[in-house]
Amino acid sequence: MKDLSSKQKKYLKSQANTLKPLIQIGKSGLTPQSIESVTKALGSHELLKIKFIAFKEEKEKYIDMILEGSRSQFVSLIGHVLTVYREHEEKEKRNYNLPE
Repeated sequence: MKDLSSKQKKYLKSQANTLKPLIQIGKSGLTPQSIESVTKALGSHELLKIKFIAFKEEKEKYIDMILEGSRSQFVSLIGHVLTVYREHEEKEKRNYNLPE
């Protein structure tokens, strides 16, 4: 999957504006179970917010692990909330029409 353009990121940020974080990274840190939860949530939602409750100082190193483990793309990091995107494999099940 190619990287998101700035126009696509802007579109996804606007779509994510009303979303609540579905995944929280807490005192256990980033575990294989939390990456699996992100992967499952992306399968049905495509666009996902992840909130860092703990390990706020280490969130930068966790971002790469989340993106790689879930095969998702970085959209934004605002405060302690990370927004990621992964396009659904089936075209008819996609929720977002990314601009070119």
